Amino acid sequence: MSKQTNKIAQRLDIDGDIERVFSVLHAGGIAICPNTVGYGIWGGSSEALERIYRTKERGPHKRNALITDEIGQREIHDLEPHKQAMIECVTVDHDLPMGVIAKYRKEHPLLQKVDPDLLRASTAEGTIGMLLNGGKIHSTIGRLSREALHPVFGSSANLTGTGTKFRLEDIQPEIRAIADIEIDYGLRRYHLYQRSSTIINFTDLTVVRMGSCYDLISDVLKRHFKVELPPDPGRNANPSGHQREFQLRDFAEESVS
Repeated sequence: MSKQTNKIAQRLDIDGDIERVFSVLHAGGIAICPNTVGYGIWGGSSEALERIYRTKERGPHKRNALITDEIGQREIHDLEPHKQAMIECVTVDHDLPMGVIAKYRKEHPLLQKVDPDLLRASTAEGTIGMLLNGGKIHSTIGRLSREALHPVFGSSANLTGTGTKFRLEDIQPEIRAIADIEIDYGLRRYHLYQRSSTIINFTDLTVVRMGSCYDLISDVLKRHFKVELPPDPGRNANPSGHQREFQLRDFAEESVS
């Protein structure tokens, strides 16, 4: 399969790009796509995700994120109503991107299609993570994946530990080389944060990563729900924003022992 790229024109062909990306993913391939919080690399099969994992040189404690939409998140995550309201207040009412981790419903038809080894590599202690409000391509691919019952997982398009890339040309050549299609929409919206998405574990409302829009998300949760998140020490003190970067290391080692 020869690599596909979108043409830089006066207008974006978003619908056409979505169709081409999903065709690649549905065939089990690899796509590099723009999100609001940077560029992501997604795989449409266990083999594709294993190739991404090896190329990125990811540690065993790293987890894939499920690519889905708002409906998929509500169906898959098993949350109390007030916590679901928090998520929707941030991502729908205030239109902010956010990574969400929560307990999941194992019986969901989409998850029933996931290879057991891939599911183990994408979950931890009964939780699964996903990015919400990542942009039109992200949410539409998530919807198509859910409707077709064809799971898609992904992560940031970079070598592990090198930071999120906000332009396609900043992604390392070895990462770009494994993609069957790449979509270039230029500099991403939240590049000024110089971090990937904020991630919150809604099982206990702990911050996993202080990322893009963390200040805005913190304000929303405090004003609407009286939930006070810890202050961000800043990029000089914590460039990646990770609070629990190696939390899953022991879990991962136990899983393979």
